[in-house]
Amino acid sequence: MSDLFTNFLASGFVGDVVILAKPALFNIYFALASIPFGFPFAVMLALMKNSSSGLVSRIARTYIYAFRGSPLFIQFFMFYSLMLAFNLSHWKPMGIDHIVMHPLFIGPLVLVLNTSAYAAEILYGALRAVPHTELEAAKAMGMNRWQTFRSVVWPNMIRLAWPAYTNEVIFLFHATAIVYFTLPVINEQKDLMNKAGELFERDYNVFLHFSVAGLYFLVISLVIFFIAGKIHQRLTRHLVPTDRNTMSMKPNFMR
Repeated sequence: MSDLFTNFLASGFVGDVVILAKPALFNIYFALASIPFGFPFAVMLALMKNSSSGLVSRIARTYIYAFRGSPLFIQFFMFYSLMLAFNLSHWKPMGIDHIVMHPLFIGPLVLVLNTSAYAAEILYGALRAVPHTELEAAKAMGMNRWQTFRSVVWPNMIRLAWPAYTNEVIFLFHATAIVYFTLPVINEQKDLMNKAGELFERDYNVFLHFSVAGLYFLVISLVIFFIAGKIHQRLTRHLVPTDRNTMSMKPNFMR
């Protein structure tokens, strides 16, 4: 009897792994479509916040405060409602119908606006942590502002911000789980949590379906940590190994 029960669980587990493979691609898509646009926007916001112009700095601070101070869940509802209010459902850019109201467009758009605010605060903190002695050395060598930023500010800023920004990328990937909870599902396009909920409604096996969905999130997160760790090693390749603040996936139970 126990063997039959074990085989049943095994077959259900393997079946869920296969069924949830395609929905996992939608979560990966939302993250991959958001990061390339969110990161440069965050850099621009960090530089604006650090600007000597009070107006420019205030605009960046207001934007960062607005998106960090409101739930992402509400932001999805707000943007979808605004697009309906302005009747953008009939706008056809490049002749493509319904692209503006499609979750594959609105999802990355809202995620870009949200993650850029959090990443901008991380990058701003790293920007303020750039050693002033190196800035003074660049000024003494006759570097202009662009040369100073390219050779001194940017390398230090990205190296200092990378571990924290990696966490933001993980949070962004996890946030993709609520896209289809707030936006309409079109053509059976469902992500991990949405599909797991559909499977749960069939047999009420909450432990199996949501555990497999959580396993997908865990595995993909580990892949992100691995890639980010390799990038961090590249960024700190000039440092002595003992001086590196290396990123590790090994859990630290004692502090």
